Amino acid sequence: MLILGIESSCDETAAAVLSGEPQVLSSAVASQIDVHHAFGGVVPELASREHLRNIRPVVQQALREAAVELRDIECVAVTYAPGLIGSLLVGVTYAKALSFALGVPLVAVHHLEGHVFAAELEHGPFPYPALILIVSGGHSSLLFSEEREKYKLVAQTRDDAAGEAYDKVAKLLGLGYPGGPILDRLAAEGNPRAYPLPMARFSDGSLDLSFSGIKTAVVRLVAEQQIPRAAAADAPQPGEILDLAASFQYAVIGTLLDRVKRAAAHLSPRCVVLTGGVACNRGLRAAFREHFEPQGIRVLFPRPAWTTDNAAMIAAAALPKARRGEFADLRTSAYATVPLTRERIPMPNPLKNN
Repeated sequence: MLILGIESSCDETAAAVLSGEPQVLSSAVASQIDVHHAFGGVVPELASREHLRNIRPVVQQALREAAVELRDIECVAVTYAPGLIGSLLVGVTYAKALSFALGVPLVAVHHLEGHVFAAELEHGPFPYPALILIVSGGHSSLLFSEEREKYKLVAQTRDDAAGEAYDKVAKLLGLGYPGGPILDRLAAEGNPRAYPLPMARFSDGSLDLSFSGIKTAVVRLVAEQQIPRAAAADAPQPGEILDLAASFQYAVIGTLLDRVKRAAAHLSPRCVVLTGGVACNRGLRAAFREHFEPQGIRVLFPRPAWTTDNAAMIAAAALPKARRGEFADLRTSAYATVPLTRERIPMPNPLKNN
């Protein structure tokens, strides 16, 4: 089976061709970083216009790189949720038109499940049960999976996603967009304990995440300590910037590791899967490996090209659904917010008996 995957949930227009083995035959991505750089974040209206401009050339590039024709495609897969509604609609409308014109079935894929399958593309089926941490610019979710394609929610962000916090802090410091790779690079040169920053916990014992407090603390520190704005992102930075980048990253990684450690103690997973754009972060990968691997818990993450939004992961998530005949129809639409699962695992409250 040849599946054409299409992804347009945020600011990357992506298409990929996947064979049934599965094997990624091509993966084409048109980035919009240059379009949004001046704004320090994604502008939804601009993103949807860029998708309209890019989607046909990107699909053609994916077909060309895979050495196949449109008539060879046996199934079309597309991200239908969650994301920026204008961006999603471009991909969904184009995928439905292709499905109708080619006379082939359509599979609608949840974006977060795509990120899960990005790691499976890299490592094959996971050893279950698995804890899956999805961290990106728009999502911070911790899932528990006892078997493939079955998910229960353990925790999610109550405000900013981790990647969004990186972008906002980088913008505040004058470091540019996207902020994650820049802050990760600078953090390696600074003192992570120079500026103590808060790591949110909730009195109800929930493992939910919050990064707004860290972001607010950075804003206050910059004002109180009169920390200068950064030089150009690729220039040497003053010590205050390096220390603040390291302290911010230390707090974010500490928050994420704390949640996964507490969940793992309760759920006893055989592996921890780290996926999404922030999973590229070197400090995050190292911290998770150092903690979990000595306990015999495997830590799995995709290659860097598959941590960010791409269509190969969408096609991979569609493949088992296509084999079961779980197809969407032409009434399928796009949705800005749809949970991957409505089932939630209650966690014990460590503060209850204190």
